[in-house]
Amino acid sequence: MKKITRLLLPILVIILNFGVHAQVGEAPAGFDVLRNSIPHGKIDTVVYTSKTVGAERTTLVYTPPGYSADRKYPVLYLLHGIGGDEYEWLNGGHPEIILDNLYAKGKVEPMIVVLPNGRAMKDDRATGNIYRPEKVEAFANFENDLLNDLIPFIESKYPVIADREHRAIGGLSMGGGQSLNFGLGNLDVFASVGGFSSAPNTKSPEELVPNPEEAKKQLNLLFISCGDKDGLFSFSKRTHDYMNENDIDHYYYVIPKGHHDFKVWKDSLYNYAQLLFK
Repeated sequence: MKKITRLLLPILVIILNFGVHAQVGEAPAGFDVLRNSIPHGKIDTVVYTSKTVGAERTTLVYTPPGYSADRKYPVLYLLHGIGGDEYEWLNGGHPEIILDNLYAKGKVEPMIVVLPNGRAMKDDRATGNIYRPEKVEAFANFENDLLNDLIPFIESKYPVIADREHRAIGGLSMGGGQSLNFGLGNLDVFASVGGFSSAPNTKSPEELVPNPEEAKKQLNLLFISCGDKDGLFSFSKRTHDYMNENDIDHYYYVIPKGHHDFKVWKDSLYNYAQLLFK
């Protein structure tokens, strides 16, 4: 009975925040397994010019099964952690498989997913001492690259719905902190924000949402998740606590026995993706 209670706890928290709006819970077996019998999306490597960095930069772009230039799509910007780059999600989490499987079951809206390098500097590889001050600062500088260079590029190259209602951001660890910082800090740009196991780069809740009443009007979706065994759990919990205290609707998904790893992040993406653009 104790085990069942722990597994249901995240869902109970979500119900308290959102009534019976939706349920979030552990992804089913096989959600991340390649299925050859279903249609598949496509991942392309794309180069864009970053005036912020003063260099050409690389991003991956996932287009969904049945993608057509004749229709318009919402966009999710999906960010990696401090030790990764634009390939981290692809290599460790295979979001294309998770999304393809969701599409096959009709559980997710067709969307374009952009997987950028969140380290906005000329040498943006995850090599050497990844904690050097200039490398950490490059993650903060990515806000300028994202807003001023990458988003305009994506919206000029792909058939997207270029408004805040159809623009989302999410990420893991350092990318989770970026997502909360950049998403909640630019609610005129993003209506949906997700932070998975967000790292210490996450601003204090009071900085993230200095005007709760205004945030309530602008936020379509706020998703906060973390494993309960993660050493960074406090950063997610303090954000959740602040949202609760200020009656800001959000999903708070605590993953039982979850650590700081892709098991948690894949589960988080599985749930977050299904809530987007509904």
